[in-house]
Amino acid sequence: MTRFGYTLMTEQSGPRELVRYAAAAEQTGFDFEVSSDHYSPWLTEQGHAPYAWTVLGAVAQVTERVELMTYVTCPTLRYHPAVVAQKAATLQILAEGRFTLGLGSGENLNEHVVGAGWPAVGARQEMLVEAVEIIRGLLDTGRDETPFDYRGQHFDVESARLWDLPEDPLRLAVAVAGDRGIAQLAPLADDLVAVEPRADLVESWNAVEGAGTIGQPRADGGARAIGQIPICWDPDRDAAVQRAHEQFRWFAGGWKVNADLPTPAGFAGATQFVRPDDVAENIPCGPDLDAIVEAVRPFWEAGFTDVALVQVGDEHQQRFLDEAAGPLLEKLRAAAPA
Repeated sequence: MTRFGYTLMTEQSGPRELVRYAAAAEQTGFDFEVSSDHYSPWLTEQGHAPYAWTVLGAVAQVTERVELMTYVTCPTLRYHPAVVAQKAATLQILAEGRFTLGLGSGENLNEHVVGAGWPAVGARQEMLVEAVEIIRGLLDTGRDETPFDYRGQHFDVESARLWDLPEDPLRLAVAVAGDRGIAQLAPLADDLVAVEPRADLVESWNAVEGAGTIGQPRADGGARAIGQIPICWDPDRDAAVQRAHEQFRWFAGGWKVNADLPTPAGFAGATQFVRPDDVAENIPCGPDLDAIVEAVRPFWEAGFTDVALVQVGDEHQQRFLDEAAGPLLEKLRAAAPA
């Protein structure tokens, strides 16, 4: 059965608002909640970038049922992977087993701030592989009180141990975009993250032996494939299109562009010729819930088990949750295969 999630978009809302939306989203009936992990918004108009891990710690205390996830954290530049392992273990304890650590190779926008440069894509993938090995190693070896050591090309870990480990195993989900990433990362992680509804990614991921934490072959239903799609619900379609263009026109660049631009000003320049109609062609805008369902449909048809929705803009976020989210979830669940 396809599960539907709500996105805590840290780029467009402040920390107190995000915690309030998280509680409301659980009450509305979403199955899970994912949080972006940014140091900067994509565009100045979005206007926010609170620390995702502090927000998620608070969210874990105001929710009881929904699963939580980073979508996604880069564990290679802004954070050392050993630190990511520690805070993920802590959050899993606070969430009482509801947390999944979503990881990816990151974007220049968020990672350049520590002054370590922005590696080429091949190096970023190598760093991500080492980071996942370290995180998995710390999570798996801490219970027998054995210090963990690691010597890699990009990272070293010396006599480390996680002193607070959750009773529930922590799932690792990794964002990949092609066969190379799957070959490198699928043996180390549990679940797949992808922003495009590609059946070939899901099939390739499930075909790789090894199921990480979950101890169940992927082809037997052990793995999840987690996607995400932006929507811009509003009773006024013109207002929805205008808001989506103002705050989400960066989405038109695609991953290869979005990964490399360093600042919101760079994204503003790169998208200066993107028209409102161009955005509306890629993001369902307005009050038509059936149109949103049709936009989500390619994900479950491609075999995705989980799809997180991003409601664009902060100003209508609570109204979306109060008025549209419940009926939308009913329509999505009626349309998706059981």
